[in-house]
Amino acid sequence: MSELNLTHEPESVSPEALAHLGEGHIAYVKEIRSEDVPGLFPQAPQIAPGLKLFALHTASGEPIMLTDSREAAIANAWSNELQAVSVH
Repeated sequence: MSELNLTHEPESVSPEALAHLGEGHIAYVKEIRSEDVPGLFPQAPQIAPGLKLFALHTASGEPIMLTDSREAAIANAWSNELQAVSVH
């Protein structure tokens, strides 16, 4: 019996295509510090330093919303028909 040796060359994905992967379907929840808010949400009011907050982002990284609970961020994703995933 002969052995069949197949190799699979992975297709390369352009950085542009990778940036749009999951767009409109996936959002991610990330824990942030209140000190990071001005850089992500420049329109947000000033927030006291030292607070733990949660940001919801599009798959491409655009901030969607800011909240003080992970559950609220996930609920917002679901209400917008997005699958929420967490990043650390």
